[in-house]
Amino acid sequence: MSRKCTPWDNAACESFTKTLNYEEIYCNKYRDLSEARRPIGEFLEKVYNQKRLHSARVYVPPADFEAQLSAQNMEAAARQLSSGVF
Repeated sequence: MSRKCTPWDNAACESFTKTLNYEEIYCNKYRDLSEARRPIGEFLEKVYNQKRLHSARVYVPPADFEAQLSAQNMEAAARQLSSGVF
């Protein structure tokens, strides 16, 4: 929940919920929660995390963003080791 007078605290969660509802839940019919878990999990892993572009991540899918960040961290660590500064 958002703190008082800071409506943007909750914006990321609301954006995610909107996306999940419009791109997965409203497009399918589920009899109960147990029937919905597998397809929703697949949507999150295969579409939302792997393919969908995210404005908060410079319009790059989260998996690609994390790979880029990891590569940058490895390069920075290598530079630090080669310079002898810890």
